[in-house]
Amino acid sequence: MKKSIFLVAALFVSFAVIAGNVDTVTIFSNGMHRPIKAVVITPADYKNRKTKFTVVYLLHGYSGNFSNWITKVPELKDWADADKTIIVCPDGGFSSWYFDSPVDSTSKYETYEAVEVVNFIDKHYRTIADKNHRAITGLSMGGHGALFLAFRHPDIFGAAGSMSGGVDLSESRNRFDVMKRIGDTTVNAKNWHDYSVVNLVENYTHTSLKIIIDCGVKDIFINGNRLLHQKLLDLKIPHEYTERPGEHNWAYWKNSVEFQLYFFKKFFEGR
Repeated sequence: MKKSIFLVAALFVSFAVIAGNVDTVTIFSNGMHRPIKAVVITPADYKNRKTKFTVVYLLHGYSGNFSNWITKVPELKDWADADKTIIVCPDGGFSSWYFDSPVDSTSKYETYEAVEVVNFIDKHYRTIADKNHRAITGLSMGGHGALFLAFRHPDIFGAAGSMSGGVDLSESRNRFDVMKRIGDTTVNAKNWHDYSVVNLVENYTHTSLKIIIDCGVKDIFINGNRLLHQKLLDLKIPHEYTERPGEHNWAYWKNSVEFQLYFFKKFFEGR
């Protein structure tokens, strides 16, 4: 009996050891003149290894914050360790849509995420600091944000994903504060076209970006995702696209992010 208890205890310790480490850091935004928090997940043996690591940036959705992902999907600690990658969950504000807003000079989340956060992580962590070892993805608002940032910053990100992304801003209209970020749909109609990923891709037909997109068949943004998929096919932009049973919720995203992390692992390995 004592031997059995010892074995159970030993197994518990071994499982605890292999989980990654979770840190909360503060990254100052020069563009927005304030400190903003982020979660950084490193492999369990990060401090004991001298090697450098790949990085996946994981964006939250509308009304979320930097702690959403690790709170809702604590398995990220295990996956970061198994893949030997650093996972960064930056804060994107309540409803920034990850834009440098053309109508609100105090909201500069494109610069923050693609430049300031990346520079901070590369400076303070042992990263392989090039686009071939750096990926970005997110859910909902963050799905749109990940693709938006990756297409516009091809020197920074080599791979990008979207989970249930609001990739066609016209689907949101009066919802989710999009108007606060790019203006109304009449006077600022050009912003609604230019800032929407489903249209933005037309400017990047020769991209080398590795892309993965998925959405639940009962998701509120499924039509926009199908439209984007067809647009990418028409433009002959290679990508992975998947529809699975699911809605716009954490049950779907928890399942989805594991698939996307595997996609990025293959990308980092050159497969």
